Amino acid sequence: MPTAILFAVLVVIAFYLIALYNGLVRLRNAVKNAWAQIDVQLKRRHDLIPNLVEVVKDYMSYEQETLTKVVEARSHAISAQGVADRSVAENQLTGALKSLFAVFEQYPDLKANQNVMRLQEELTSTENKIAFARQYYNDSVMRMNNQTQLFPSNLVAGMFDFKGEEYYEVPKEEKEVVKVDLR
Repeated sequence: MPTAILFAVLVVIAFYLIALYNGLVRLRNAVKNAWAQIDVQLKRRHDLIPNLVEVVKDYMSYEQETLTKVVEARSHAISAQGVADRSVAENQLTGALKSLFAVFEQYPDLKANQNVMRLQEELTSTENKIAFARQYYNDSVMRMNNQTQLFPSNLVAGMFDFKGEEYYEVPKEEKEVVKVDLR
């Protein structure tokens, strides 16, 4: 009888460990999927930018420096590797695009151009999708990191080399409160 009880306990422990391992695999795959969703949206943004630059370059003959910064930021963002590097590069691209859109205000013909308006709308929509994808990614990372750090799943994570993941960080300058003066 004691052997049967010991065997039953070992079977329960084995199934529990298997369940923990499978949970960690699911979480790791969820993080990879979430990152892939960010990649999809970033690719879309990267594909829209050359079209926007091409449409506006004739209007903005005196703003070549702004266009050059957008093109360079796009190139850097495409070549960035890893979450941290990618985050910095994409945030630089976002800043360059904001500068470009601010310059649009000086060109009434450009603001009225249907192609520019459509591209600007698509980029805005894509930016929103990127924000949602980043949020989902960070939520997935949090679940993965919790599972790899909480007892007893941290024991299984350590045995099978599951590691925590990096969050997609917001740069410090974007965390600062924007001051609005309505005077």
